Amino acid sequence: MTFNTSILSVVLISMGSSTILGVLCGIAFRNIPHRLNDIVLGFAAGVMLAAAVLGLLAPAFDGPGGLPMPLLGTFAGALAISFLDRIVPHLHRIAGIDPSGSAGGHSKALLFTAAIALHKIPEGLASGVSFASENTGSILTVATSLSLQNVPEAVVIAAPLMMAGAGARRTIAISFAIAAVSIASVGAGLALSMVFAGAAPFLLASAGGAMLYVISHEMIPETHSHGYEKPATFALIAGLLLVVTVQKLLAGLSL
Repeated sequence: MTFNTSILSVVLISMGSSTILGVLCGIAFRNIPHRLNDIVLGFAAGVMLAAAVLGLLAPAFDGPGGLPMPLLGTFAGALAISFLDRIVPHLHRIAGIDPSGSAGGHSKALLFTAAIALHKIPEGLASGVSFASENTGSILTVATSLSLQNVPEAVVIAAPLMMAGAGARRTIAISFAIAAVSIASVGAGLALSMVFAGAAPFLLASAGGAMLYVISHEMIPETHSHGYEKPATFALIAGLLLVVTVQKLLAGLSL
């Protein structure tokens, strides 16, 4: 498998900078309305949904080996994220956005930060594994979708850390550390796709299944929990159609 180093640089920068951008927005605008947050998150969910299907699952099912490997990989990826979800507390509840949760305290702030960092690992792996498709459009689609999702997720990092007394500088430093986890995970995913090139359909499908789980289990329920279901739904459709359009425009590109 070969890859373009320029494309890799773009992916690494987008995956890392999106978390930092989200934290900076969280510091600058600490009271972001639920309506705006749900619309942005809904748009990101639509982008991720299209990216999972077009950028990961479609190449997996078009690859060699027939249906068994992609089918198995899709469920394996979803099950892996489901297991991670059991051991990592729900992010928004720790952040204090969920009405049944509460924020405050160094232990909760640290736990929240660790949860965010752990969630970046499968996201980075998915982006790195997308290089196995050897299609520039698919790779950029996956990286862009994950980066868009990172921004609203990272916005909520700032609040609990600032409430725990971390301060703006330390909060920004933590965002850089989380971004480093994302970048390292992209590298790990790329390495996996190169070492196990023959298992590309399984790896691509696993990444796609993991993204589908996150969309259905976390993102869509979050956008439908504050009374703004309709604008969030239309934002999801807009995000999905955007990716379909971009995929058409990038269809002729290859590594």
